[in-house]
Amino acid sequence: MPLMPKALTLPLILTLAACGGDATRFLIEPAPVAAPVRLRVSSIELREVVLPGYAEDSQILAEGADGGLRPVKGAEWADGSAQAITAQLARSLDLRSTASVAAEPWPLTDPADVRLEVRIDRMVARADGRFQLSGQYAVASPDGRLRDRLERFDLASPMAGDGPAAIAAAYAGCLDQLSGRIIATLQGR
Repeated sequence: MPLMPKALTLPLILTLAACGGDATRFLIEPAPVAAPVRLRVSSIELREVVLPGYAEDSQILAEGADGGLRPVKGAEWADGSAQAITAQLARSLDLRSTASVAAEPWPLTDPADVRLEVRIDRMVARADGRFQLSGQYAVASPDGRLRDRLERFDLASPMAGDGPAAIAAAYAGCLDQLSGRIIATLQGR
């Protein structure tokens, strides 16, 4: 096989590198909130959300008919890291409740009333047209204001199509459901 002249190598590498950045990036937007829910605690520290390995990348994955997860062509999460999902969930909890919510590390001098840990074990755009988000969350109250709890969740939101925008909207719906569930737990329900 003949070797490529050096003069052609650099332009080819630059062309191939440029092809890799054509993906459209999708944000997760929380639903608007009418009025925040009053909680018995005034501050919540959200630990970094734990994700399954396949969800730690920025690629948007969808389940195929054979059950395999494949990247959606030309689409990525605007920020798909665990840190970004933690920030999105903290923002949703903060907007939906009267508590001040921040992701770790806790930024204030006095410790938070509650520590919240979320571990996601399924985060999938299913072949049946729904987005599934499942796992567990733990509520720890060091001062005993609330009873410590460990709760499982298995949430689904319908996708209004099979494209990346529909996946992002359904994923946002699942995060809203999760924050609603956590708030209900913090209310003692």
